[in-house]
Amino acid sequence: MTQAKEGDTVTVHYTGKFEDGTVFDTSRERGPMQFTIGQGRLIPGFEQAVVGMAPGESKSTTVPPEQAYGPHNNEMVQVIDRKQVPPDMQLEVGQQLEVRRPDGQTGIVTVRDLSDSTVTLDANHPLAGRSLVFDIELVEIV
Repeated sequence: MTQAKEGDTVTVHYTGKFEDGTVFDTSRERGPMQFTIGQGRLIPGFEQAVVGMAPGESKSTTVPPEQAYGPHNNEMVQVIDRKQVPPDMQLEVGQQLEVRRPDGQTGIVTVRDLSDSTVTLDANHPLAGRSLVFDIELVEIV
């Protein structure tokens, strides 16, 4: 039976969960995902888990932060003065904002904490620092 290898284009169904079982993403409601193994469009641990699978095969794998979105980097968390935020902007913890960096590029930050005088912003990927569990079904090798 043919097994998936680097360079193959594959179609998979997946469900991504945290270690406590909470689902954070799934393809089951929108249809399978197609990608080419080794192109680097997905997290390395997910791609590596598909290598060696045969069509119709299912597996569950735990991907550590180093093979997912990396460790949480405290240097990417910044506390700013609330006066730097437009006064009419309503902020909530967990809200994601697009910000312009000093180099002119834009990035996404998550509001982690609010006080009357400060706002804590986190530029880490929301899944950074977390081990992720994926249930994967290889639908086909294209």
